[in-house]
Amino acid sequence: MTDSYDPPQEPLAILHDDHEVLLVDKPSGLLSVPGKGPDLTDCLLARVQAVFPTALLVHRLDRDTSGVMIFALTPHAQRHLGLQFEKRQTKKTYVARVWGQIAEKTGTIDLPLIVDWPKRPKQMVDHENGKPALTEWRTVRTGQNETRVRLMPRTGRSHQLRVHMLAMGHPILGDPFYAEGPARDYPRLMLHSETLQFRHPDGGQGMRITAKCPF
Repeated sequence: MTDSYDPPQEPLAILHDDHEVLLVDKPSGLLSVPGKGPDLTDCLLARVQAVFPTALLVHRLDRDTSGVMIFALTPHAQRHLGLQFEKRQTKKTYVARVWGQIAEKTGTIDLPLIVDWPKRPKQMVDHENGKPALTEWRTVRTGQNETRVRLMPRTGRSHQLRVHMLAMGHPILGDPFYAEGPARDYPRLMLHSETLQFRHPDGGQGMRITAKCPF
């Protein structure tokens, strides 16, 4: 975490709410859950609970990632959604702007990941000790020095998309951990959780919630 934590103060962006679930559009720069220390207490969970006191955590996004996050509003919903995430029954799509031009249209990255202990919270590829991590990707459009891609993680490892794109040679623009030089010189991490598909805890109906990409 950087020395100065100055999260955006924009109002809560609610995408959907009902008796069991709440989906919000998390801004970049805001922690999902409190960090260690009194200066890191402001987070999306706290802001959500100020409006929805029964809200419970289901998953999290990195501080610098924006986009769709789901909260449970009952213990039943938390268990139901937690199992869907655990069993990889949810589907997530991210949008990213990455450094350089990707020639291929689609592909899959299958590289196991583990925490880079001396440099934590950074992660790294480790073929012997890493946990399986799988990301599908497809290019949306190519610019002069960058490519817009859609990323579909099939596992939920920490920093998975960031490390997988770095391993491809195309770090995500503005990444404070993994991008270097001009690729790092952007106002935010160019990674956004665009859609989340899940089954509603009350009845199992399939739902697909989208948050418009801000970049």
